[in-house]
Amino acid sequence: MKIMVLGSGLMGPAAAYILLGDPAVDEVVLADMRLDQLEQAKARLDRVVSTERLRLAQVNLADQPAAVEALAPVDVAVAALPSAVVPLGLRAATAARTHWVDLSWPPQSELPGLVAAIEQAGTLAIFGCGVEPGLTEIMARYVAEKLDRVDELHIKCGGIPVEPAPPLGYKIVFGGTRLPLREPDAHVVENGELKTAPRYSGVERVTFAGVGEVEAWHEGFMPWLLDLDALKGLQVGTQKTVRWPGYAAKATALRELGLLSTAPVDVRGVAVSPKDVVDTVLYDRVRMAEQDRDITAFRVEALGEKKGHPGRYRVEMIDRYDERTGFTSMARVTAFTGAMVARMVGAAQIDARGVLTPEKVITGKLFDQLVDELAAQGVTFVLTKEKSKVLGQ
Repeated sequence: MKIMVLGSGLMGPAAAYILLGDPAVDEVVLADMRLDQLEQAKARLDRVVSTERLRLAQVNLADQPAAVEALAPVDVAVAALPSAVVPLGLRAATAARTHWVDLSWPPQSELPGLVAAIEQAGTLAIFGCGVEPGLTEIMARYVAEKLDRVDELHIKCGGIPVEPAPPLGYKIVFGGTRLPLREPDAHVVENGELKTAPRYSGVERVTFAGVGEVEAWHEGFMPWLLDLDALKGLQVGTQKTVRWPGYAAKATALRELGLLSTAPVDVRGVAVSPKDVVDTVLYDRVRMAEQDRDITAFRVEALGEKKGHPGRYRVEMIDRYDERTGFTSMARVTAFTGAMVARMVGAAQIDARGVLTPEKVITGKLFDQLVDELAAQGVTFVLTKEKSKVLGQ
């Protein structure tokens, strides 16, 4: 099996690391348009894993014929790309009849055309196959199916620096140069209906063992979760991002000031996006520096009924920067997941076609396999169950 990893920033090398550790993968192609970044990624990998089966490829996705040629020999591509670039990669992959596992999502405006192209090509594309979305939805299905009826589902997940520092107490742990700050409202489930709430609202204080008190706020419940049989009767659903306390108030101020808008405004005759200005001004103060370390805090909780009594299931995971490999926690939980699922696709363990999200296919034995493989890398989940019974019965 041959697998290509597109992107050699924070995520790509971590995905390549997992693939190089599996002798069933005959060749790993790490591709990027920047040769210097590829060489830096290889130097990092050389220190922690054998790179005999690694090949570097300088690929510019804007050059579609060259991108198709690069993708044609591989079975699966793992996309560790900025969302805006994903459509270029996907079009090339569908033309090459190459399967696609994406750590994120393409822009919503591009989805209809991309879905049509994937279906016509007869290939498989799995979107949102990282930590959130990805593991959060996989675990949501897992805990939901343990109950006979699910009334509430609450997801909390986020990457934070070990040492918070001004101005936001946050560092860009996913890579790239853009802050994960967005203006649109977030989805929530209330009284059994999908509704919207202001992003960064619904702030609550949460404690994670070994981490301390953090805050969590509305980032957006993934609507497709409601397609799962186990969640058809869900009454309350939230999906919140975890940050150090105070972040939501600052993000709300930026949102209310219009500084998260991507719509250009005229500034002395020049069209400028307010969000681009925020990203540019703040980048040097929020980028991950060599000495920075990060933590991923993860909790998925389902409440409902089990055998006629109230029941609650919770899955938690705390992961930290890996000093041995130099991979950030966010790279570990995101890129490791995508690479492991890509191997399943390449090995024909997943033989579906079309566009899917990971919780639709990572169930049963594949769920157990993914959890075991993550545990082998030190990413472990803890399941807690709480059930009620009437005394004397």
